[in-house]
Amino acid sequence: MPETATPVTAPLVVLTTDAWQERERAHRARVEPFTRAFRERRARGASHPVLDFLFTYYHFSTGRLETWHPATGEALEDSAAAQARFRAPVYQAHEGVRSRDLRAMTDAQRSRLHETRALLYRTQSRAAQFGCFGMHEWAMVYGGHDVRHEAVAPLRLEQAEIDAFVESRPIVCSHFDAFRFFAPAARPLNRLPLAWETRDDLEQPGCIHANMDLYRWAYTSMPWVGSDVLVECFELALALRELDMQAGPYDLRAFEVMPVCIETPEGREEYQRRQRALSERAAVLRARLIASLDDVLRHARVMSA
Repeated sequence: MPETATPVTAPLVVLTTDAWQERERAHRARVEPFTRAFRERRARGASHPVLDFLFTYYHFSTGRLETWHPATGEALEDSAAAQARFRAPVYQAHEGVRSRDLRAMTDAQRSRLHETRALLYRTQSRAAQFGCFGMHEWAMVYGGHDVRHEAVAPLRLEQAEIDAFVESRPIVCSHFDAFRFFAPAARPLNRLPLAWETRDDLEQPGCIHANMDLYRWAYTSMPWVGSDVLVECFELALALRELDMQAGPYDLRAFEVMPVCIETPEGREEYQRRQRALSERAAVLRARLIASLDDVLRHARVMSA
């Protein structure tokens, strides 16, 4: 496509080179403590049972996370720095302004954005549930089936105590990607019918995994939705992952991760209080993602008409 292609959106804000470079530096400063630490651990063959999840389960490279993109409704003055940094085919210039050209989006990318938007909207529209108390990690190690982190973090209770606790409480996991790791003997104990074919039907905005997955939906929507919402989803996922593992049966004190003892009434109260607070953060980000995707898809429809 020529560098003079007509832009497909009408940006609300045109950032000067100084402005976007400052935003870029600030973005990198927010994520580098985590990306650099992960790369250093990987280089020496070490792992962190809480933080590494954000780079292994979620398939978005540290380099791509560090790379800043403007938000929807933003463009850049077409300086030499912008030309070197924001290149075709995704970015094009017109009359001194460099912006994303949605004509560079493939049919597969457009379809994925539609599916993401639909899932986010359905999840947003459902009532939040806060009765799971993080039992999924316990169901995963039920009967000693798959103690995933035993090489770096021991269980903090005896296996018999873990099994007895799992059997004593209702399990109401609504997230298939957590449920699929349950020990086979624990799956019938879950009160909700979960299957791959219907995995999205029970997604609800109180679930810590559904809220953690906002990071997935943000990065699979890049570079179209921009890095501001991406980094906030990443930071939310970090907080959710910490609570997830604090509530689990592992002893993570060697990693300065203190347990939330959900086997006690006090621990369940703390878990639910923090789960509700994180769900409120997630609701704001889910709405922002939906709005960003609406904007992108609306302009994409105009260009394809």
